[in-house]
Amino acid sequence: MAETAGRLLRLLSLLQDQRARTGRELAERLDVTDRTLRNDIQRLRELGYPIHAARGAVGGYRLGSGATMPPLLLDDDEAVAVAVAVGLAEDGSTGIADVADSAARALAKLDQIMPKRLRRKVTALRKATAIGPAVTGSREPDAPVGAALLDTIAGAIRDTTTLRTQTELEPYRLINWQRRWYLVAYDLDTHRWRAIPVARIDAAALGTRRFAPRRPPDDDLVGFVLREIASTGWKVHVRITVLAPADVVIARINPTVGVVESVDAATCVLITGADTLETIAIYVGMLGMDFRVDGPPELVGHLRVLGERYLAALP
Repeated sequence: MAETAGRLLRLLSLLQDQRARTGRELAERLDVTDRTLRNDIQRLRELGYPIHAARGAVGGYRLGSGATMPPLLLDDDEAVAVAVAVGLAEDGSTGIADVADSAARALAKLDQIMPKRLRRKVTALRKATAIGPAVTGSREPDAPVGAALLDTIAGAIRDTTTLRTQTELEPYRLINWQRRWYLVAYDLDTHRWRAIPVARIDAAALGTRRFAPRRPPDDDLVGFVLREIASTGWKVHVRITVLAPADVVIARINPTVGVVESVDAATCVLITGADTLETIAIYVGMLGMDFRVDGPPELVGHLRVLGERYLAALP
């Protein structure tokens, strides 16, 4: 029985890559006769797996979609990726209503069957990660990072172990915001707190020593990262004078847009940035308030072109 069960799992794994495989190919891979293969295919069908068969030169067996959910077979990397994605959905980062409860149930099932070594990875990454606030659409390019790099960072955070990158760091928190990852860390070379874009970390390795956690730079590390991004994290940074009180501007903008500093009772400065001039122009245009932009020259020129374009569009 154990031999048959193991063979069925191997057969299912071969069928899950979604390309048709001939009976001869499958029988050779499993080292069984054609008759045994047909019997195994029938067993999987009885378990709820919709396995389709087609004749001809491009025929063979293929795993299709069915009316019910049969058990899934995932390799280690797939299981970790699914568990982390489901965990993010449980935290409400998908923007889909009523998905959190379903995600929690799915995650509980995955945790129950997942090997301890994989569950440890998933738990470390989920506990090390906070989600930034949702924003509307943006033209900023994605900055994907490898799962292995995130796994290394999350493990260092879990074990309070230093992290060796371009500099030596004490890692504290991963922040996921707007399809990007940031690491909150204390830089032992510069002796300051940083919000580091993970995509800019070429390589990371666990250090050789543990550290005692320091008092964080802010009780709200998501807010700390957003402020750091607004002042240092973009390709283009600007300080925009807004002709309105600071509290009015703060109430008007999304907290991810930038930092507001009061000048006087009727004026404030918005510190913001983006990777493109177009995005900054969108931000300031959505304020619905009078403002002044003194630089950089590229942004001044871009806004001047936009202003002339809008004026030309009027009757």
